[in-house]
Amino acid sequence: MNVFQLIAVYFSYPFVRYAFIAGVLTALCASVLGVTLVLKRYSFIGDGLSHVAFGAMAIAAVLSVTNEMIIVMPLTVLCAVLLLAGGSHAKIKGDAALAMLSVGAMAIGYLLLNCFSTSANISGDVCSTLFGSTSILTLTAGDVALCVIMSALVMLLFLLFYNKIFAITFDEDFSKAIGIQTGLYNLFIAIVTAVIIVLAMNLVGALLTSALMIFPALSAMRVYRAFRQVILCAAVIAVVTSALGILISIMCSTPVGATIVSADVLTFGCFCLAGRVSAKLPPA
Repeated sequence: MNVFQLIAVYFSYPFVRYAFIAGVLTALCASVLGVTLVLKRYSFIGDGLSHVAFGAMAIAAVLSVTNEMIIVMPLTVLCAVLLLAGGSHAKIKGDAALAMLSVGAMAIGYLLLNCFSTSANISGDVCSTLFGSTSILTLTAGDVALCVIMSALVMLLFLLFYNKIFAITFDEDFSKAIGIQTGLYNLFIAIVTAVIIVLAMNLVGALLTSALMIFPALSAMRVYRAFRQVILCAAVIAVVTSALGILISIMCSTPVGATIVSADVLTFGCFCLAGRVSAKLPPA
């Protein structure tokens, strides 16, 4: 049996198809938004909010909520809103506020799981939540439908507000001067980031979600300079690496999240090399 026949056999199972669809769509949305986050130096927001999502997921587990999205999504979005809504009026600002919130949420979440969880394998549950080891392979049709709807909504909003996002990404002061509501669009970016993080937790876990946003964007920037080219390249990289990561994980029984991020790391190395080679070539 060759590789293609083996892949066909795996795709005959619904859970593999569900994992593949959810994984590719989540990675696509994360990469598109990741370009803006990297350029605006907001990369730390993705990492911080993923820790908040872990804390919210722990609360859902302790309360035995069947659909944890009911708690995780609103709490993560609320934290994103609070972080940006405070702005210059907050007494604890910027990275300090985010660090306190993220570390505090993760500590409280782990404490709740240890004190109140009814699971017999707390360490396994925590590891799966943090690194996405098995949760992507337990998705239901409803989970995939929610992922498809949310991904389509994120991509639609990004395309609708593309010009505004482009403007505030490169020159926020000028955008504000010409009448663009920069605060509103920054809030929009934070909320969308929170939504993507919650979706990505089933794919790569809480600790690795920011990698889906950052690595494809940084890889594309090694070769391209134009904003649109970087976005398109980052999207292609994210789709290819997530697809390969999921397939390799299923066939080799490796952790899904770690495999996808490892593929992103290797791709980043290849693009760094390609960028250096192209820089040495004479202009056409």
